[in-house]
Amino acid sequence: MSFTIKELEALSGIKAHTIRIWEQRYRFLKPSRTETNIRRYSNDELKTLLSVALLNKYGYKISRIDAMSYEERVQAVLSLSQQEASNERLVNKMIGYMIDMRNIEFEKLLNDHIREYGIEKTITEVIFYFLEKVGILWHTNHILPVQEHIVSNIVRQKILSAIDDLPLVHKQEPVFLLFLPEDEYHEMGLLFVYYLLRKKRLPVIYLGSNAPLKDVQFLFEHKAPDYLYIHLTSFPRKHDLPKYLSALSQKFSRTKILLSGSAILDYKKPLASNITRFQSLEEVTSFIKSV
Repeated sequence: MSFTIKELEALSGIKAHTIRIWEQRYRFLKPSRTETNIRRYSNDELKTLLSVALLNKYGYKISRIDAMSYEERVQAVLSLSQQEASNERLVNKMIGYMIDMRNIEFEKLLNDHIREYGIEKTITEVIFYFLEKVGILWHTNHILPVQEHIVSNIVRQKILSAIDDLPLVHKQEPVFLLFLPEDEYHEMGLLFVYYLLRKKRLPVIYLGSNAPLKDVQFLFEHKAPDYLYIHLTSFPRKHDLPKYLSALSQKFSRTKILLSGSAILDYKKPLASNITRFQSLEEVTSFIKSV
């Protein structure tokens, strides 16, 4: 499996132009080339760049990083004391474990963080950021279903356990109906939203993944939810997103429709007046706090 320079840019936050300059001046990246001279980067080079980007972000000069051995770079990353740096380091390791399918190490990493900081901080500061990175990898076809499914099931168990520990909701309104479109199974982000809503003690109907619109309509007619919420990590290729959003808006014209997730961030077409798009975790949590 290999990556283009634009995909490395999306995953690391380092501009493609900067990556090219680093390649010319330093030794830590050595991409291969296709017959048409296109750069291709390996899994190991992705992991190297994630570490380099993290060290550079927190004050290390590139020349100093370049002079380090692999072991010295690992130790430098581990020595970063800022909480944000610690979380980014954790997410980078989780991505590496997912790509290499090291599920035992992945779960141990997650369990250790939950034990130290609690499930809520782990979800808000680590898991959601990790899911955003997974979304980028999924969009660019750089993880196989088996790689994603192994770690998704681990994360899913943690979120479900956290939801199960929350008290039952006795409020009657406003009611949220959470679901994913037909043929869409990437449920982690939606479960995370479910957790946040339940924690706020808001009533939620959780329909889950792969929900045909006729099923949503049936529930809508019987339960009359105040909000429909969809979190899209990806959107099934055989369906048309603009048509789907248009159908949603028309079928549920008097209901507020909420959208979040990496698949909707770059959507350029105008949204109907009853559709609200959240661009970040902060926007999602801010909205839930305001309800």
